[in-house]
Amino acid sequence: MSETKSMWPVAVNAAAGLFLAGVIVWQFAGVPGGGEGEAPMPQMTSAPEEEMAAPEDAGGQQAAQEETGPAAVTGARIANADSEPGSWLAHGRTYSEQRFSPLDQITDKNVDELAPAWVFETGTTRGLEASPLVIDGVIYTTGNWGVVHALDAKTGEELWSYDPEVPGEWARYGCCDIVNRGVAAWEGKIFAASFDGRLIALDAKDGSVIWEKNTIPGAPYTITGAPRVVKGKVIIGNGGAEYGVRGYFSAYDADTGEQLWRFYTVPGDPSKPLESPALEKAVDTWKGGRWWEVGGGGTVWDSMAYDPELDTLYVGVGNGSPWTREIRSPGGGDNLYLSSILAIDPDTGDLKWHYQTTPGDNWDYTATQHIILADMEIGGETRKVLMQAPKNGFFYVIDRETGKLISADNYITVTWASHVDLETGRPVENPALAYDKTTQVVLPSANGGHNWHPMAYNPNTGLVYIPTQEIAGIYSLERQWREEREYEVKENWWNPGLDWGDYVDAINAMGEIPLAAGYLKAWDPVKQEARWVVDLPAPLNGGVLTTAGNLVFQGTADGRFVAYTADRGEKVWEADIQTGIIAPPISYAVDGEQYIAVMAGYGGVGIASGDARQTAAAKYQNEGRLLVFKVGGKADLPEVAIKDQSIPPHEPVELTEEQLRNGEVQFMAHCGLCHGALAISSGVVPDLRRMSPAVKDNFMEIVRGGMLKDRGMASFGDLLSERDVKDIYGYIIKRAREDRDRLAPAN
Repeated sequence: MSETKSMWPVAVNAAAGLFLAGVIVWQFAGVPGGGEGEAPMPQMTSAPEEEMAAPEDAGGQQAAQEETGPAAVTGARIANADSEPGSWLAHGRTYSEQRFSPLDQITDKNVDELAPAWVFETGTTRGLEASPLVIDGVIYTTGNWGVVHALDAKTGEELWSYDPEVPGEWARYGCCDIVNRGVAAWEGKIFAASFDGRLIALDAKDGSVIWEKNTIPGAPYTITGAPRVVKGKVIIGNGGAEYGVRGYFSAYDADTGEQLWRFYTVPGDPSKPLESPALEKAVDTWKGGRWWEVGGGGTVWDSMAYDPELDTLYVGVGNGSPWTREIRSPGGGDNLYLSSILAIDPDTGDLKWHYQTTPGDNWDYTATQHIILADMEIGGETRKVLMQAPKNGFFYVIDRETGKLISADNYITVTWASHVDLETGRPVENPALAYDKTTQVVLPSANGGHNWHPMAYNPNTGLVYIPTQEIAGIYSLERQWREEREYEVKENWWNPGLDWGDYVDAINAMGEIPLAAGYLKAWDPVKQEARWVVDLPAPLNGGVLTTAGNLVFQGTADGRFVAYTADRGEKVWEADIQTGIIAPPISYAVDGEQYIAVMAGYGGVGIASGDARQTAAAKYQNEGRLLVFKVGGKADLPEVAIKDQSIPPHEPVELTEEQLRNGEVQFMAHCGLCHGALAISSGVVPDLRRMSPAVKDNFMEIVRGGMLKDRGMASFGDLLSERDVKDIYGYIIKRAREDRDRLAPAN
């Protein structure tokens, strides 16, 4: 970090690190399928051809491609993935989603020789979260909006790409960036989901569209998750709980796109027929509110796993809408199936069992975090278990046959509850931290002790490697509800049921706010304790890969790619990427040579929650790329441009105290979700303290008129009056002038 950056006042720059929402909704840049302005064409940097030569041993992968065609993936092939360890056939490599590679050519003894084999430039400047698939020598991965790339896994040459051409203004409906977590493959097809809710089947040979299905009623639903395919059925959920949608996930026929079944995760209007027996059991757990008018939430936006032997699909369910149960269900109740793990019959969509990690969720403690299946010895008995470290801070080990809780303990600091009662399976809440009457600071925050970033399980060490963090959350019940028992729903916008004015007051009153902390924890799921811990400079770091070479790989928010020994957590290799990494790495082999690959591009939940003192995106241009490494790689890692972090001079804007207060609150409620608390961007989207004269001259037309809607900055004319926009502008200028004065060199 530069000296200038280190001078930034703690209260100003860590506010984003405490930002309870940790989300993105709008931005001044981000062309669909590209970065700021015109998207550059993708480029590839690789070693010379003579240096790419490798032993003639493809492990049967090339032969399989010639005999059956590209992406000839079946359920049997995924179930037997260990027989072709050089492939990465499904989202977590296997149906169990362990993210463990049996490849052992790269080990803790030679990993220091790892170097870039090739680099593919995505032409994007936003968050990249995809887990690439590698099938028969071809990599299939995604960028922003659901753009798909097919690349030669050995050279990085682009074979084809597909752009779903999502309208840029749809970015307003995304809670956490215009990200996409990858594709699924099945019998020659590549399945991708677009940000605006379409499920698309592409021909693996050339990327042409075979069929396309709209899976949502319309805005403000989005899709950021990767599809899964089970028994010829493509399973996909969606996002949008903050905006007031009703969650569900659906199964589509892989050949035709026909919808086969749909599972709603929360009941709708109780005066109307319920869609399933599962909802008939759930409806009595919602009491006293009108949740169906806001949507209820419960979106399924990420985690799934499948057990072929038990023929059971496991699905994680998200938070409620509103976040606060005081408005959503004022009569109490557990609010099924929010923040739950569901065991589903994949043929019918029927519920087998459920386990709710946070009954009556009040803090956005989703259970959409990574689910891992494993068989392990517990108490002298081999158990078929399901493991999850959801946002609420407790690590759960559950019998995946019955849904019975085996153990649960906190893997990070938890203040909202004291423990999980093993008899009832319920967390024991701390009543002193209820926020129905006063503002509370709670751990974990809505960012969670663990967010979406995938963890990994190594059967050789018996450890689960979890990207964790400690970020405090500020919660205060909506003032209108406290005083009038009324809640005004905002169409196509956030409805968490929290008070932004109280949030601003809490931030301003904190003085020096400590840096948020990040960790990589090796967790023993049997003993429920950490075996080793790595302290990281920032929270919200990348997902994890572990390998048979006794290695754990993780990218970091501050722009590094690091390898640790899996047994002891010793750092054995590091590359300075200069781009923040949030995606999980994968490993594959071509012609007998092992590679490690990871998508680099900071964003996602880090857009608002990322601390500008800690993220690479605040210092460097956030240039998206797929990085591929091997032992003895010869490619160059391109330099990334350094940003100008100075704040230009701005003429003051005359506003009354009342107008400045309105501008501050309106900014936090509508702009801070993307451009950062106290108008300090984490670096992914433009920092408004550095507005150009052109942006300043057109500020009203941009914010209310939608001048830049095609570039991702939708109109907010439905939510903000002209007076509001003028007040927001004045507040931004005030903040810019304050920070420019603080950063000015001493005479």
